[in-house]
Parts: sequence; structure tokens; C-alpha cells
Amino acid sequence: MTQVSFSGGDAMVALKSNAEIEAMARAGAVVAEALRAVVDVAAPGRSTADLDRVASDVLASHGAGSPFLDYHPRWASAPFPAVLCVSVNDAVVHGIPTDRELVDGDLVSVDFGATLNGWCGDAARSFVVGTPGPDDLALIDATDAALAAGIAAATPGNTLGDIGHAVATSARAAGYGMLADHGGHGIGRTMHEAPHVPNVGRPGGGMTLRHGLVIAIEPMLIADGTDDYVHDRDGWTLRTASGARAAHSEHTVAVTHDGPRILTN
Repeated sequence: MTQVSFSGGDAMVALKSNAEIEAMARAGAVVAEALRAVVDVAAPGRSTADLDRVASDVLASHGAGSPFLDYHPRWASAPFPAVLCVSVNDAVVHGIPTDRELVDGDLVSVDFGATLNGWCGDAARSFVVGTPGPDDLALIDATDAALAAGIAAATPGNTLGDIGHAVATSARAAGYGMLADHGGHGIGRTMHEAPHVPNVGRPGGGMTLRHGLVIAIEPMLIADGTDDYVHDRDGWTLRTASGARAAHSEHTVAVTHDGPRILTN
């Protein structure tokens, strides 16, 4: 792995070799399998803790670990107690699984990571339990489209600002808000590495992307066009300040000479 400094700070960015990208893709495959399994079992009457258990079982079946469980950043009052984030309706991200039962029409965002043979993968998706409403489907589609726009910009020679500009342009054009002060991140041996990957950016601004950079791109859109959020009393969950619904979509992406490669597809 080659260590290079990036513009705008003193942090070091770890570029991955082709073999290391392949190893990360294997971790990403575990993430993708777990998210599919969670969506398949989600139904009215299922608790969010049930979904966490399904994701945990997938990890165990592959001998993989969780970068989420017991993760304790400085801003959190306690370590995260689960392997899966489950955020429902006005919860945008970092929802803690509980015995809360899902009901028909709930908008659910699930965020999941896996560590396999020392490499991490991280992804998120949003869906509706039971009968979907058209507004929720439009919000999810717009979030996925913003992610796709960000991924398309993740090519050598482009910049982090190009990614953020692509994400924000897509989301704002559709009329949605974006969770303030949040974005994606580098990923590799640990879940969160340099650089920060903004969801809002200036074309041509920030670090230039190079082959071997692996990042998580993750737009978080808010239905009513607002950006503000509040912290839940659990110390983790971020909710929209207005009470509007939100959606979250994320992939781990490698920047390569052949174009962006999704490792959690």
C-alpha cells in the first residue's frame, strides 16, 4: 500500500493495490449479501433488532467481523451496540436496533459494514416495508440517483469536489434536502479513513483522485428540502429537525484506471 499526502490537510491517504482492492471486494460481497438478507426479511411485525440478528448471522456464516459493533467515536456517549444501523422514517442515519416493530409503510434505511481478512466494506440502502407510498419511492430513487452521480464522478483525474458537486446537483435538482455536515469517507483496513468525501463540493476542488483510492460515497436526502438534524436521546440516531422522512444510499467504490468499481454491489 502506498501512502500519499493529499491537498488540504496533514492526513495520509492509503492507495490500495489491485490485489488489495480484490480483497476489499470480498468484504464488500459479504456486505451486499447481508443487506439483501435484511431487506428480504423486513416486514410489518418484525423488529429492528430482528434485522440486526439477520445481518449478524451473515457475518458469522463468512467468519467476518463487524466494524460497527462497539465502534466508539469521540462524539458518541457510548459504543454502538449492534452490527447494523436501522433508521426508520425521520431517522436519517445511525439508528440503533431495538424491539420496535416495523409497520406497513415504514421507510427504512439500513447501513452495514463487514471486516473480512483485515479489509472493510460499507454500504447502505433504503426501502419501504409493506405498501410503499409514491413520495417515499421518489425519495429513495432520488437518493440512489445521487449516489450513482457521485460514483460516476469517481475517476482518476477528477477531484473530491467533483464527487460532492455531482451528488448535490442531483439531489437539489430533484428538490430534496441533504443532511448537513455529513458525507462519505475513505475505507480500507478500518471503516473510516482519510479522506472525507463531501456530499457538496466545488468542481475541481479538493484532492485529485488516483487509481487505488477506495472511498465510501453516501448521500443522505431529506424529503422536504431541509438540511437540519437533531440528535436522538440514544446518543447515536440523527433525525431530521423538521420530522420529514429521509433516505440513505451508500457503496464502497474503488477509483481505477478502468473507471469506478463498486465493491459492495
